[in-house]
Amino acid sequence: MAAPISDAVVVDVLRRVDRGLTPLAERLGRPPRVHLARRAAWWAERVSRVAAGVSAAPRFAGKLADLLPLQNTVGSAVQALVVLGVAGEHDVVDPAARISLLARVLLDRDLPADRVAPLLTRTRGSYVDEALGTDRSGLDGAARSLWRAARLLSRIDDALDARPKGKLRHRALAQLPVVGVVGGYAAEREGLRRAAQEAEQLLGS
Repeated sequence: MAAPISDAVVVDVLRRVDRGLTPLAERLGRPPRVHLARRAAWWAERVSRVAAGVSAAPRFAGKLADLLPLQNTVGSAVQALVVLGVAGEHDVVDPAARISLLARVLLDRDLPADRVAPLLTRTRGSYVDEALGTDRSGLDGAARSLWRAARLLSRIDDALDARPKGKLRHRALAQLPVVGVVGGYAAEREGLRRAAQEAEQLLGS
């Protein structure tokens, strides 16, 4: 059995994901006319149109996708973008609070902001531009940001099994080669909706 992933490693990974994806969430720009009660759902729908296909794409390989670190990490990167979008709706500007929220939703890990804050000191390793690239504009930039965030999340892949999942029937369909992308897409869209809903509930409580 692998050793438990430490808080320091989790915070280091999620810190980099937060720094790379929060600007992308800000650029997606929710229209101000969306009603307050619908904003979390808007993020799930908006990001699913932009990126759920990216997170479902590994399902072209069917069950083989489960043997690779790709499905969890790409899907988690897209869910992280939704969670950060919802955090922005609640004016969460403290990085420690955003990282704590990511840990709760993606990892089902209780990591309060006051435990995150002391671990935010920059450590040796790749910096955000090296990890996520300097050009993050446009659709290509968004795809690169999500892909690089997925690579970062691969460091804690074992913990990502706790992330919100789609319906069982869609996940079952996703086990099949080629047509699995349909089930994968539906499962990832539902996972995004659940991630947004959970983030909204945590921030609203």
